[in-house]
Amino acid sequence: MAKNLTTVVSSKTQTVEINRNNPTVIIGERINPTGRKLMLKALQNGDFDMVRTDALSQVAAGAKILDVNAGVPGADEIALMKQVLSTVMEAVDVPLCIDTADTDALAVALELYEGKALINSVNGEERSLETVLPLAKEHGAALIALCMDDDGIPATADERLAVAGKIIERAGKRGIPIEDIVIDPLALTMGADHTAGFVVMEAIQKIVAEFGVNITMGASNISFGMPERKHINSTFIAMAIHAGMTCPITNPLVAQVGIAVLAADLAMGRDEYGMKWIKAYRARQKEEGK
Repeated sequence: MAKNLTTVVSSKTQTVEINRNNPTVIIGERINPTGRKLMLKALQNGDFDMVRTDALSQVAAGAKILDVNAGVPGADEIALMKQVLSTVMEAVDVPLCIDTADTDALAVALELYEGKALINSVNGEERSLETVLPLAKEHGAALIALCMDDDGIPATADERLAVAGKIIERAGKRGIPIEDIVIDPLALTMGADHTAGFVVMEAIQKIVAEFGVNITMGASNISFGMPERKHINSTFIAMAIHAGMTCPITNPLVAQVGIAVLAADLAMGRDEYGMKWIKAYRARQKEEGK
């Protein structure tokens, strides 16, 4: 069993340490116009109030890191990323995960960011490795590595393990330490493949055993196209935490998800005397009594 590694990310004033011995770190997913018509329209109109509101509400709901995506079709992503990132940094002081496939926008965001960012993402494609890894090294950023390459998303856990190993090796040659790499084994929808959940759980376990790295994923992808997604997502996240996931990208405003994370941490011995669970319970009781 590989040693559990610690990934450190920071804002100007806050540091977050991700490690399997620590409570699960939620990366809030909501600052992303993809699939969110209201946010897409707001950003198209140059309105950043929703961005500010989502930043504040996610942190209040327990997110320790916020994912920031400014990918609006047809827009100047560099200019938009600067505005969205600045808005979020003014609203909250948690570390940020810069989410873009545009390397020019990524470079500008890393210059603007104050702290040690988390990049979302690099993958095993040669173009991605050659463009994203130098930026991560230059800015001392941590990065999420997707288990896909020029052949697409591997079907098996062993193949995803191999891609993870390839990215870790290439990053190491660039001088990027393994603890700065958070692996995403890619949760695919069970609505299209009923084995998708099993495969990604197996991939998590194999990657953790081999490398000891931290694990993330867009956890809500697993339920796409299915009814009552919140129940699937919360169960899946709890199981994935047991398998070795440490920092899911998810919506902390969904009560069932937050409860599942707290329960999983309690069951894994990461909540001393159950104090986090009890505090959250009392907060829910108080809110329901209003």
